[in-house]
Amino acid sequence: MRKEALFALPSFAFIFLLLLIPLAGTFYLSFFRYTTFIGKDFNFPENYIRLFEDPVFIKSLLFTLQFTILSVSLELVSGLLTGLIIHSSFPGRGILRGLVLLPWAIPGVVSARAWESMFNYSYGLLNYLTDSILGLRINWLGNELTALLSVAVADLWKTTPFVALIILAGLQSIPEDLYKQAKVDGAGIFRRFREITLPLIGPFILVAIVFRTVDALRVFDLVFVLTEGGPGGSTTPLSLYAYRIYLGGDLGYGSAVSVSLFLISLTVSFLLLLISRRRHGFE
Repeated sequence: MRKEALFALPSFAFIFLLLLIPLAGTFYLSFFRYTTFIGKDFNFPENYIRLFEDPVFIKSLLFTLQFTILSVSLELVSGLLTGLIIHSSFPGRGILRGLVLLPWAIPGVVSARAWESMFNYSYGLLNYLTDSILGLRINWLGNELTALLSVAVADLWKTTPFVALIILAGLQSIPEDLYKQAKVDGAGIFRRFREITLPLIGPFILVAIVFRTVDALRVFDLVFVLTEGGPGGSTTPLSLYAYRIYLGGDLGYGSAVSVSLFLISLTVSFLLLLISRRRHGFE
């Protein structure tokens, strides 16, 4: 056995014990009608057929996809702008970089509680501002549309620093000589951004998209604290739906929902990495 393989063995053992074994167990349970009341009975593929007949699952799936597309899109834009700002040279740049990281360093539940108080209908900061300026109050977490937007905004504040750090790494990898030569050739700031910056940070953007997409697909704590899946189940992600099924004692069907979420995340990740490989030659 090669020495490199020996060094990798602890990592593979860690992945096997903490990821593959629980994943295999979840797949196994999804093949059974398994509840805490009637025991275990093999019923494959009934749990997976039930997914397509379950309106709550379909609703949760649609919300998960909507939230993922909305939050990742907003985070890419805000992360790119933030990355460009903290990459620029100006007094106090180091302090600003430290402050930018604060939202990412705060635990998710703490961040969600802070936003919950801001969105509160009776005493929240946002309704205080809207009432003072426009003379109206908005039930941010009690309406389907505003609840989705509220969760996305809270997630945007929390995870923009992560995207900005990846973008910053890409910006710092670009040689300054390219910009100097482009200036000599008469290229303006927008053309330099279009012709130099965007193409060269493209791989970093795709890495950010992959990480944030997978993370957004399995969102749980933010929604659990802010809306608990309401109103009317309109903001229930698949992870929260699976959790509630487990609490109800239906371990087989809950495992099927969890497996479906895993397969969706795996498929999306594979497609994004395939795009990266074709465009940027990633292996």
